[in-house]
Amino acid sequence: MSNDFDDEDISLLEDKPEERETSVIAVKGLESIDPGTPIYRLRLSYSHETFLAIYRDDSLDPDSMVIVPTRYGKDLAQVIGPVRCKHNISDIVWIERSATKEDLDKAQHNRNLADNAFKTCREKINKHQLEMKLVHVHYVLEEPKILFFFTAENRVDFRELVKDLVSVFKTRIELRQIGVRDEARVVSGLGICGRGYCCHAVSDKLKPVSIKMAKDQNLSFNSMKISGPCGRLLCCLSYEHTFYSEQVRKVPQEGVKVSHRSETWTVIEANMITGQVRLNHNDGRTITLSADCFERADNHWRTKP
Repeated sequence: MSNDFDDEDISLLEDKPEERETSVIAVKGLESIDPGTPIYRLRLSYSHETFLAIYRDDSLDPDSMVIVPTRYGKDLAQVIGPVRCKHNISDIVWIERSATKEDLDKAQHNRNLADNAFKTCREKINKHQLEMKLVHVHYVLEEPKILFFFTAENRVDFRELVKDLVSVFKTRIELRQIGVRDEARVVSGLGICGRGYCCHAVSDKLKPVSIKMAKDQNLSFNSMKISGPCGRLLCCLSYEHTFYSEQVRKVPQEGVKVSHRSETWTVIEANMITGQVRLNHNDGRTITLSADCFERADNHWRTKP
């Protein structure tokens, strides 16, 4: 069976509009900050989302744990390290305090509880025959609340499910629907390159990836080659798009006529990675030149003298 998609089919690999707001955790920013105040990047272990924060007291060591405010209440976060570049203060929060041994012990206890809660919730989902996939369960450290993250193709009426969960756990329950890219960021795994998912290992800031990016990089519209395990277009298409966009302006593309040694040639291949351009003459001759050999003059491509 062929995996080649036409333009209409391949649109299925693009992010759905409802999945493009990818932030699982939103934190309230500051109104002002003194110059020279050290800024740290933190990570929430259960969602693998990162954000910026400042601390009033002593400096913080990488991998240390702190208590910070999140959308769902005060929770545990890991210090990745200090950052030096400028940031919008609206994206920065105060660190409440360093985590104590009691905090860490409680977090470990909560993780054990979350494992059991995951199994219970999945049983309840099956009982109610709901079309949803449970992704992760998290107990908020300083809030009587359990978060259940799930994915679903459509909107899900989970009111009866929530009632069941409340009756079991006797605490506040929140079910949060996330996108498939967020799911990949949370659970992690290995991509087709053999390395950890970009959304988990490289950056948690998920940017929409479009079909145009694949076209600009001259990629085959083969679903197996341009989509990730999440079923959406590969994140690396977005990371590499800027490079290709810049190179396209510097190198003649496939099908373009080029003047070379007073003869007209046609570009049959332009490799942006190797910087090599193959040309074909109408008499059958084929040559390969470096991208540095070309220049654009009077809206036409030619080789440099």
